[in-house]
Amino acid sequence: MPIPLDARKKPTSVKIHVTTGQGVDVTWSDGHASHYDFPYLRDHCPCALCNDEREKKTKAGGNSAALPMFKPRAMAKSATAVGNYAIQIEFSDSHATGIFSFECLREICPCDACARDFRAGTTETKA
Repeated sequence: MPIPLDARKKPTSVKIHVTTGQGVDVTWSDGHASHYDFPYLRDHCPCALCNDEREKKTKAGGNSAALPMFKPRAMAKSATAVGNYAIQIEFSDSHATGIFSFECLREICPCDACARDFRAGTTETKA
């Protein structure tokens, strides 16, 4: 039996602004509204490849011997609903393997309140 979804992680409205490039707006069942820019979502892609890259950077101390290269701003080329639980975005760099579940989106919401409510446990365990 699946684990019940935290009611606060259930969206009542999801708007993906691919054409205008404004990002994704989600209104949650508890009334909270989240806005995600496409570059933010690209940087927080939950796919295995991106998770591995983030882990490598963390282990390396976030420092790289190479100079940073110009990286164009990530935009969405398309977005697709995945069942009733997620969205999949194809980004301008052709990356499209990340599936952003609504639970994931609430957990990575960039606001301070969500960071405190949904990510506090992850920072406490690493300390």
